[in-house]
Amino acid sequence: MDTNGVLDLMWVLICAILVFFMQAGFTLVETGFSRSKNAGNIIMKNLMDFCIGSIAFWALGYSLMYGDSISGFMGTPSLFFDTTADMHSLFFQTVFAATAATIVSGAIAERTKFTTYLFFSLLMTLVIYPISGSWVWNAGGWLAQLGFTDFAGSTVVHSLGGWASLVAAVMVGPRIGKYNSDGTTNAIQGHSLMLGALGVFILWMGWFGFNPGSQLAISGDNAIAVAGIFITTNLAAASGAIAAMFLTWMIYKKPDISMTLNGVLAGLVGVTAGCAAVSPAGAFAIGIICGIAVVFSIEFIDKKLKIDDPVGAISVHGVCGALGTLLVGIFATDGGLLYGGGFEKLGVQAIGVFSIAAWAIATSFVVLFVLKKTMGLRVTKEEEIDGLDIHEHGTNCYND
Repeated sequence: MDTNGVLDLMWVLICAILVFFMQAGFTLVETGFSRSKNAGNIIMKNLMDFCIGSIAFWALGYSLMYGDSISGFMGTPSLFFDTTADMHSLFFQTVFAATAATIVSGAIAERTKFTTYLFFSLLMTLVIYPISGSWVWNAGGWLAQLGFTDFAGSTVVHSLGGWASLVAAVMVGPRIGKYNSDGTTNAIQGHSLMLGALGVFILWMGWFGFNPGSQLAISGDNAIAVAGIFITTNLAAASGAIAAMFLTWMIYKKPDISMTLNGVLAGLVGVTAGCAAVSPAGAFAIGIICGIAVVFSIEFIDKKLKIDDPVGAISVHGVCGALGTLLVGIFATDGGLLYGGGFEKLGVQAIGVFSIAAWAIATSFVVLFVLKKTMGLRVTKEEEIDGLDIHEHGTNCYND
């Protein structure tokens, strides 16, 4: 292997380590936005997402995603991937698969059976994520052939996880005390905004592996492309946070902390599809749009649809992932609507967004329906009131 090959391989592995550390970020965000009596349960779910995902994706998922394409629908399945020259690719894609699975954890926090969640996480990384991912990131995938653009996973990873979260949150049902009989909503405060904020900072840092790493090389001219992706990623996060902050300032008369934090994530999720295809100005605009959208989406899902999502995962990942992917059709410097490309690119982006949403919703419903009938989805009323830590794991995360 020549020097450039070694450099590219090391770049992919370093970025994969950054994405792996995003699991810590998700854990902190979900823990901070939930009550302390369930903190240990959230830690265990996020830990197992990566452990189970690592084994499942190696055992079958990677081949379903990247094996020789079968009619554009999925890769040719094979067991226990062992191609030595592609181990760096396996690790990089494994951390992405684990991210898709762990998104669901936050949306159904504080009331879901641990054993049931483990089975869902397994099937997410074993089958659901790899098959739809192959449509886009396998060269023979049908969406790849159409020209669909999702550079690092706004839809492939985040929107898929977001729509799965929607189905799961509806089927599990809201937490006890969340909604009143008259239709009003009660805010259930998380126990630590400090943990949540630290988690967001870690996720922001990890995104510098998520997006620039998806270039899959850094030698030669790739270095210039990578530097540009750093800028578009960062600008979208910053503008998303600022947009969410000022919007909540206007609506609530105070700049809301949790919404501002979600604004960061909304901008990051939104720009992930087009981080290599849009200009810095385009990334700035995508961040603003997603930062505004996430505030209205969280409010609508909570207060109008009465769907209980403790961390805003459906809005951040599902809504903003889909929105950001669609916005590639507008802001892409090559083929975007604002750059003289007409509506063709936007149409292709819409096909991809709705196809993967339909796949995520349908497969998640089938899996969760079977789990509901066989194992049950949620804990008992007593267990939920006392906290999942003590009943599911026999301990308290905090000893006070």
